[in-house]
Amino acid sequence: MVKAILRFVACCRTAGYRVSTSEVLDCISQLELVDLLDEAGFRAVLRANFAKSRREQAHFDQLYHLFFHELRQDISLDELDPLSDKMDKVLEKLQEKANGNRSHRAILDFLSGNPLAFLEMMRRIQTEQIDMGQGRKFNLGPLSSRLEVMVQLNDVRDEIDRFLSDNPLHFAAGTRRDLASRFNEQLENAFALLLREPRPHNDGLRQVKTHDQYLRQLGERPFTSLTQKELEQMREIIDKLVRKLKDVVSRRYATNKRGILDVKKTLRRADRYQGVPMEIRFRKRPPRKGKIVTLCDISSSVWAAARFMLNILYSLQECFTKVNSFVFVSGLAEVTDIFETEEINHAIEKVLKEVAIDYQAPTDYGETLRHFKRDYMDLLNKKTTLIIIGDARSNYFHPEDRILGEMREKCRRLIWLNPEPEQIWNTGDSEMFSYKPHCHELRQCRNLNQLIDFVEELIL
Repeated sequence: MVKAILRFVACCRTAGYRVSTSEVLDCISQLELVDLLDEAGFRAVLRANFAKSRREQAHFDQLYHLFFHELRQDISLDELDPLSDKMDKVLEKLQEKANGNRSHRAILDFLSGNPLAFLEMMRRIQTEQIDMGQGRKFNLGPLSSRLEVMVQLNDVRDEIDRFLSDNPLHFAAGTRRDLASRFNEQLENAFALLLREPRPHNDGLRQVKTHDQYLRQLGERPFTSLTQKELEQMREIIDKLVRKLKDVVSRRYATNKRGILDVKKTLRRADRYQGVPMEIRFRKRPPRKGKIVTLCDISSSVWAAARFMLNILYSLQECFTKVNSFVFVSGLAEVTDIFETEEINHAIEKVLKEVAIDYQAPTDYGETLRHFKRDYMDLLNKKTTLIIIGDARSNYFHPEDRILGEMREKCRRLIWLNPEPEQIWNTGDSEMFSYKPHCHELRQCRNLNQLIDFVEELIL
């Protein structure tokens, strides 16, 4: 035990830790108070004595793992490794052929469980300074040192393979396979140390997110998990989107008011000026705006998503010829006038409290579609985009998907936004796959970012 601790202390000193003799004695005396089979307690004692700061602790953990796990140090706590003696015999034979090469011997010592020389070599390479006196701006010196060690590691690997293949120690075939596997594992650890770049550890670093980054991350949160404060912050995202889309639409229609180039009239006018097109003529075309009809399920399970969608559509009414808004639970109620005359927050509150609809009734999509067919089917034409927001959970009532097919035939596009995860569509009382064949577009819309993507595609 003491011998293994002293070897570990030597490795720590080689790696750059300042470990005094008194700290080593304190560590050994403290180890008598812990259960050595409890690795967490054993590592905590070593860490408390040898790692002086939080920066050193991260590097200490790497060194501990290397010494006691990757190098398989035997500290007499359990049975001896049966391959240990055989590995030592192989390495003794290879040491005789090292011919004084320091890198070669350091690698062989590393494989035998003594990493001091190899760690010292790694420390020298990692702290090697670039010679700026020659005006070089590349690290050729440190790179050549690493390449030299890499060549030595490959040479050692080849030597071990040849030695085990020749088998002068007359090991069994299974033993040679096990030895080859163990040596390869140790060499991979050496390669990892060679290629590892030292980085200063800063556990207390605080990376500050910008406000836009925070809003983008907030936009990934499902509607149902947002707090009241986050709902207010969502309003800022919606306002930015609305301003952007209104600017785009206003520029588009301002251009359309001028019309498109009329080549024939322009050339005829050019005759007056000896063929020079001094007067550019345009064909007058009125701006074209689409119509929107929305059916929003406002039952408790989907109202959060419907509220955000209605919030955006309310703000974008000038982008369309007409926006007809309907809400439903079991029956259907038109709220177009409310959204046209009330401020958005008052409009939402009014929809929730004053609309003639039974909010406590079980959701019935079939009854909603029958009601729409009876009273509002004439709103749909080839300029209309029909948007349905809901989870399609109809409490096992008849889905009336045939009526949805008739609505598809009358409108330009039929888009369904479902606020539930796609994995649970068509489970329980969901009729999503009954409605799916009648939709032009079917989207999962669980958070604001997905909703914004949809609205941008709809408008732009």
